[in-house]
This record gives sequence, C-alpha cells and structure tokens, in this order.
Amino acid sequence: MIYNKVKPLTLAVAVAASALSGQAMAGAFQLNEQGVSGQGTSNAGRASTVNDASIVFGNPAGMSFLDRAQITAGAAFLTVDTDIKNADGSATGSNEGDMVPNSVIPFGFYVQPINDNLHFGLGVYAPFGLITDYEGQFQGRFFGDRSKVEVVTVQPTISVKFSEQFSAGFGLTYNQIDGELTANTQGGPVGLFDAATGAPLGGNGIAGEGDVDIEGDDNAWGYTLGAMYKPWEHTTFGFAYHSEVEYDLEGKARFTNVRGAQAGPFPGTIAAGTRTQAADAALSITLPAVWDFSATHQINDRWTVMAGAAMTNWSEFDELRVENDVREIVEAQNYEDSWQYSVGTTYQLNPQWVLRTGLAYDETPIKDEYRSVRVPSDDRIIFSLGAGWTPMPDLTVDVAYSYIHESDAELSQEEENRGTYEADFENTAQAFGAQVTYRF
Repeated sequence: MIYNKVKPLTLAVAVAASALSGQAMAGAFQLNEQGVSGQGTSNAGRASTVNDASIVFGNPAGMSFLDRAQITAGAAFLTVDTDIKNADGSATGSNEGDMVPNSVIPFGFYVQPINDNLHFGLGVYAPFGLITDYEGQFQGRFFGDRSKVEVVTVQPTISVKFSEQFSAGFGLTYNQIDGELTANTQGGPVGLFDAATGAPLGGNGIAGEGDVDIEGDDNAWGYTLGAMYKPWEHTTFGFAYHSEVEYDLEGKARFTNVRGAQAGPFPGTIAAGTRTQAADAALSITLPAVWDFSATHQINDRWTVMAGAAMTNWSEFDELRVENDVREIVEAQNYEDSWQYSVGTTYQLNPQWVLRTGLAYDETPIKDEYRSVRVPSDDRIIFSLGAGWTPMPDLTVDVAYSYIHESDAELSQEEENRGTYEADFENTAQAFGAQVTYRF
C-alpha cells in the first residue's frame, strides 16, 4: 500500500541516522562534541567551568569570567563499532554491523570583551547529526538502509557581569538542517496496479525490490541563555538552556520500482516500464530543548571537582507527520525526556599541565517498543580522559579521549509489507578530541 511504501520518508531528515549519535556522546541523535576541554571530564561541570571560548556553548554567562579575547577551535574524531547478534527476520540478507563510518565533528568559538562587564561571543558547532550506511543486502533493509542528518548552528552571544558573583548571557542560534535517506522496499510493479489497493490491473505482477531516496533541508532560529553564580570564591553554580528549534523541511522523494506510487497515463496506476517517480515532500519536526545544571568546586590549588545533570525534552518528539504529493503520513515516536549525569575532576600538575577525567551515565529517550534499525541504541556509560598544555600564557592545547559503552539494544520490528526483523545491537564508540585556544 502507499502508506507502507512511503513511510520511510518520516525518518529521512529527523531520526534517520540516529544510530551514530546514539552511540557517540548523547541520547538519540544529539551530539555533545562542542569542546575538548569539557570532553576530558565527560562534560561534567559544562555550565559552571570556564576553561576557554567553548563556554559560548556550555554557558554564555561564563564569557564574563574571561579577561582576554580568545579563539578556541578544534574537532572530535568518532569511530563506532557495532555487532549485530541473534538476527532473524522474514527477509534474507546479511548482518555485518559497523554501519557507521568514521566521522569528524569540527567546532569554533570566539570571545571578545567589550568592557569589564560586557562580552561578545560567536560559536559555530553541530548540536545534532550523524550518518549510517548498512551493507546493500542488510537483512533489515526494508526498515532502514542509508541515512544522513546534519545540523550546523551559528550562535552570536552577549554576556553581562552584574557583580563578581553573578553573570548572565543570551544568544541567538541560526540552524541549518540537511537530511538524506535511502531505503529498500519490497517488490515493485511491472504492469498496471491500483494505487489505492495495490491490486493488479494487468501486466506481469511484482518484480524485484524497489527503493526510496529522500532529501530535505530547512533553516530555523532558536536561542540559548544561561546564568552563573559564585556564592563563594572557589564554588560556582551554572545553568544553561538551549531552546527547541522548529523545522519545516522541504525536499524531494524519489520512488523507484515502488508499488503504489502514482505514474503513467491514468491516475492511480503505474505504467509498464515506468518505475520511477519524484514527489515533493514536507516534514515539520521540533528538535528538543536542553536544560543543563552543574557545579564546580576548587578544593585546593591542584584539585577541582565538578558534577552536572542535563535533561533533554525529547517527550515533545511524539510523532512525525509527513505531507507529500501521494499521501499524508503520520508515524508515532513517543520519545521520553532523558537525563545525562556526570562527575569529573581536574588535577593541576604544574603551571603548564592540567589533567582531567570524568564519568557520565546517559539515558536513552527511546522506549523499547519503538526501537528500530534506525535507532538501535540504549543507555550508555561514558568514560573520559583529557589533558591541557599551556606552554605560554597565550596558547593552550587540549586533547581528550572518551570510551562509550552501551547496553545491548534489543529490537523487534514487524510491519505489513515490510515483514519482520529482530536483532541485538552491541554498540561501543571511541571519541578522540583536540583543540587549540589562542588568547590576545
């Protein structure tokens, strides 16, 4: 039926490639790679620790505690390993796993003091995004094949210092999203078929597999705000909020050898030899807001400890509603709000070197009954190590390593005209980060 053949469109530009980010540093398709000094503590204290210009993202209020102009730029390299076990389904095919290619996520930030109480900042980073690419004959290919989602954000920001203890910040975010999806579909038509029922009207019946190729993009505005409070000289509390962003993506859906698409000389039929059709498509989605709370305490000249809790409002992501030239599609998602908890510490070895480590527990927003081959992730634990080297007052180089271990993700999918597929996904990932900060 048309519904079952077009349904992959609902995942093209929203949750299509969720596997990577689910295995990286945050739940569903959220990314946490916006700074390497924070990565070294598994982002514990992200909203309350001021290390460098990456605080533009972590908490815009923190810019007020930087006394010099500075630029921070770097990237994280992600490598993901997935093993698929106990696979079974109605289709034949392979289960190689390792469908996530190695990825590089860059970022850059700039902070400029205007006067003692006012700072300007600018950030460019990726808050959401990933890619998956299963092998051509993946057994679960009717539920998902190749997917790609990219979100890039530009954030101009202002902070105000009200006193030596309290500051606040605000920024606008300009966000661009691009998505692409390909998926296999079961046998397409040769001859004439009724588009509403799929009943043969003549011809040879069903031939091999078909496929769907989707692309879409949009631009949208959001905002971020934060506050930082130092009730005592060595203790800082921070709060940051990143708003939801509403997108109205528009693009094209291309159907090849797909039963039920409309083409040919008569409405509701596909003509023999005409197996490809392009249709306009639109999808409205809201990417969730994030609330980040953290605290940092300097024990002495060498040791500092920090902790954080961040909630992502995934519960707003309850359905995907797609409009296209063939038929409107509605698909339930029913995500839950999720939390990430983190603790970390730094040790000032000497004036040039600081060492970092951290541990985080990240909940998945995906309910068991809605887990799919496109989002084969579960709760995860993140362990990180990092170091900062300051050979001169104007320059700091930071490096970090994170190991992500995820609970086995069990999924079982069944759908008319797609068949069945079930498997256990064993996911791990490693993230290597490096950045440079220059002060002037």
